[in-house]
Amino acid sequence: MIPIYPLKKGEGLPEKLRSRSQLTQKDVSAAVAEILAAVRARGDEALYEYEERFDHADLRKAGLAVTRGEVEAAYRAVEPALVETLRRSRDNIIAFHEKQLEKTWVDFQEGSALGQLVRPLARAGVYVPGGTAPLSSSVLMNALPAKVAGVSSIAMCTPPGPDGSINPAMLVAADLCGIQEIYKVGGAQAIAALAFGTKTIRPVDKIVGPGNLYVANAKRAVYGFVGIDMVAGPSEVLIVADETANPRYVAADLLSQAEHDKVAAPILITTSEALAAAVQAELPAQLAALPRAEIARAALENNGAILLAEDLDTAFDLANLVAPEHLELCIADAFSHLGKVRNAGACFLGHFSPEPLGDYFAGPNHVLPTSGTARFFSPLTVQDFLKRTSIVYYSREKLASSYEDIARFARAEKLEAHARSAEIRFLDGEKEG
Repeated sequence: MIPIYPLKKGEGLPEKLRSRSQLTQKDVSAAVAEILAAVRARGDEALYEYEERFDHADLRKAGLAVTRGEVEAAYRAVEPALVETLRRSRDNIIAFHEKQLEKTWVDFQEGSALGQLVRPLARAGVYVPGGTAPLSSSVLMNALPAKVAGVSSIAMCTPPGPDGSINPAMLVAADLCGIQEIYKVGGAQAIAALAFGTKTIRPVDKIVGPGNLYVANAKRAVYGFVGIDMVAGPSEVLIVADETANPRYVAADLLSQAEHDKVAAPILITTSEALAAAVQAELPAQLAALPRAEIARAALENNGAILLAEDLDTAFDLANLVAPEHLELCIADAFSHLGKVRNAGACFLGHFSPEPLGDYFAGPNHVLPTSGTARFFSPLTVQDFLKRTSIVYYSREKLASSYEDIARFARAEKLEAHARSAEIRFLDGEKEG
């Protein structure tokens, strides 16, 4: 089901693990460009057409916006215990992200003041996938950093079902985040609406949230008109395990990502041949009990791998090459090896820190870089919703000590007007003003 690759020291990754980008399909890019252009030109009318075509929902009578009545009905439809779980998760996420807040600062020195003005974005757009796995957790993870940052206006888009409804738990989660604008729009058309605006949906300053291939391509296409968090690919988990790991735990953690999508990537790197064999044997037994077994099986067969490494140093070298979205360290004394981690979206330490802990409850954000982009991207944070403006003040006396350097630098770059801008304040007879 999932292949085992015995690797010799210095041997690289198997080919199937080297290229995991999902943004190379030209037909998808062309379709997305057409959708973006249509929504930009025809607004709501295009949204209604695309929702009917792609989500099979006729929204012309009810409209695109979720009503307060629908939100109140959602509370009645969701088990009270789940509502409380959502509240506890919300509180954990807020507590973690409040530690990321930045403050405006100014450093006053004799004759000068330098600093940074920190302000939240005015308006953010949150995209939340729908489909067979409604992700109420993604509502919390995308919206709450924006709320903590001080963003005053948040619009959420998510695809409706054929009857025009939104999953009740997602509506409750949005309400617990204080989101007052929720729209029944999915796919690339939702990204277009958030970026360019329509009669119903006002444009935003930044779009965040995961999505399918069309959403990812649309976000990339509108970048520059608006900000985006990242271009997310399929979900992935990489587990580094030694002989102390429990094969049942490891198999369960691999499957927790495999059930996301057929293109998800569940990977195990272990120093223990016995563990590799035990996990390989355990997977079919656990898989048989899963409602999404077909999806998980495809992910295991197409994108899964068990790599046998000679030692933990080799295992970490391979893990850093993969640069996974989620990295689990199921090894003895995991903290002592944390310094070896260079590339990962989130790191889970020890045998009792499964990846779903981060998906739902612990507090750190679960919007993470995928497809190897953890080499240069970071998780979604409060900083993603903050703008920084540099502050510069020089007195006449302070500038007098520097203007010749400025002019010299400018003329070295052949920018005469730059030089004169600094010099003009000190020409003979020029009055202070």
